[in-house]
Amino acid sequence: MAHSIKRIRTLALVGQSGAGKTTLAEALLAKAGTIPAAGSVERGTTVCDYTPLEKQLQHSLKLAVASFDAQETRIHLLDTPGYPDFLGHALPAFAAVETAAIVINAQNGIEMMTGRFLQWAAKRGLDRLIVVNKIDADNVDCEDLLDRIQQAFGKECLPLNLPSANRSKVSDCFFAPSGEADFSSVEEAHRKLVDQVVEVDEKLMGSISRKAKSRPTSCTSRSSARCARGI
Repeated sequence: MAHSIKRIRTLALVGQSGAGKTTLAEALLAKAGTIPAAGSVERGTTVCDYTPLEKQLQHSLKLAVASFDAQETRIHLLDTPGYPDFLGHALPAFAAVETAAIVINAQNGIEMMTGRFLQWAAKRGLDRLIVVNKIDADNVDCEDLLDRIQQAFGKECLPLNLPSANRSKVSDCFFAPSGEADFSSVEEAHRKLVDQVVEVDEKLMGSISRKAKSRPTSCTSRSSARCARGI
């Protein structure tokens, strides 16, 4: 299927090694139906870690590209290595994308490379989002992690989703403000998001509001919670 330029998005997954970038890419590809099921880093069956050495070491060594369709839009996803030794393969991704998704392992919180990738993406003028991965793992305090992210990177880091049902699901804070959350308030998070969007672009807010009428409710699967998002 051919896509116009307006219906193509490019996004780089960056962050500390072990944050779950490759696993996140697998979940997105599987959710979109591009692959029948998500592969495993441990089993060496992922799309992005395909070289023999990557399978042996169980982590990414170089930049990999995968694509999928979502909501009539073509998404080009760049999965990058997270070890500092392989920055030469990670940083070039910024030149090819419009958005950088900085992935955080919810168990480990903010790590050395988290802030660095955010700074490098900002210098290139890229859109930036933080993905909190593995929120359903043991010993995870999502509320505390959100506070630490806002302290480190600014109060403008607002949650698009909040964990619910003891971190087994997520609630959409933008398009479904009536949901429940494990902490804070979905309605309050929605209000803050709307205020921020209006502050940036009132026309954009109007466009989003029209699209919201036809948008499905928030994802509730555990795999979506992992892909998801938190920030």
